[in-house]
Amino acid sequence: MNKKLLCAALLGGLGVAQVASAQEFDDRWYLTGSVGFNIQDNDRDTRNAPFGAIGVGKFLNPNWSLDGELNYQNPNRDANQDLNWSQYGISFDLRRHFITEGRNWNPYLVMGLGYQREEIESDNFPNPASPFEEEEGAIAGKFGVGLQGDLGRVGIRTELAYRAVAIDDTFAQLQNDDPPPERNDGEDWFGDVLASVGIIIPLGPEPTAPVAPAPVAPSCADSDSDGDGVNDCDDKCPGSQAGQTIGPDGCPVPVSIDLKGVNFDFDKSTLRPDAVAILNEAIEILKRYPELKVEVAGHTDSKGTDAYNQALSERRARAVYDYLTSNGIDAARLVGPVGYGESRPIAPNTNEDGSDNPEGRARNRRTELNVQN
Repeated sequence: MNKKLLCAALLGGLGVAQVASAQEFDDRWYLTGSVGFNIQDNDRDTRNAPFGAIGVGKFLNPNWSLDGELNYQNPNRDANQDLNWSQYGISFDLRRHFITEGRNWNPYLVMGLGYQREEIESDNFPNPASPFEEEEGAIAGKFGVGLQGDLGRVGIRTELAYRAVAIDDTFAQLQNDDPPPERNDGEDWFGDVLASVGIIIPLGPEPTAPVAPAPVAPSCADSDSDGDGVNDCDDKCPGSQAGQTIGPDGCPVPVSIDLKGVNFDFDKSTLRPDAVAILNEAIEILKRYPELKVEVAGHTDSKGTDAYNQALSERRARAVYDYLTSNGIDAARLVGPVGYGESRPIAPNTNEDGSDNPEGRARNRRTELNVQN
């Protein structure tokens, strides 16, 4: 084989590929066309010849493509160049592309399997039936390397491959020969080298990246400007402050630190021993949240006059107020003490039939810490 031609084809392909941009994954079908030089196996007794190929292919994923190609070449016989020797066939080629982002060329490996047919005209002078033609075909395998790039609307490919064809070199029988002449030089297959440059033409419009939808301005239902957990559509108090307890309308609501158990004996304003532990828990809450301000409120049941109960509720509020301040709670955080007398019961003082309800009245004899912020 002509090694100089082989090297020239490879170097030429490298030069062409250097100007090609990087191949990106494009799943469109494409047409291919290539021209090149077929360096014939020396045992064929033929001269090297140009060849052409056309085909169709598709990228299966970013790294693999599959092509189907038809090829044709017409080499001359060494001994008699007037005799015809045609070669043609089909090949299915799988290519593994090695793509690196930012590189303007991409090498690949090619592996192909196909069928090659030969029409060979031979001379057996002085036989009157000469020249005669024989036709033979066989499976062909191909492997090689190449480079592929993208020139924008089209791609370019340069390739160097070896094709092996399993055909023996036996002349067909001549009708007038008895016995028939035969020439078999022992070859069961031939290997040709194919150096080519081709073009790739994608079919259909170029794929475009999906267009991101235009951003939609958030509605008031999706906004919470003051961060209170109530959307701006429903927020009737958009200027609420951090730390406030907010109702469903976005406005601050009064909150009580429950002092269940801090109750008083009838007509008394002194703290019972069982109330001290509950007040200590309230003190821990206030220390844990130093931004809280609370109202100290006292209440009574309905026994006695309004004026008496008002004064009694104030004394009960004072008892809790003094206990809080004496245990480290700054008076600036306390509102009051305030007495509400019997005006805010949390349980009925009497039963439905008008009889006395001692349990309800006991619950009403209480103090509360109402959060103010």
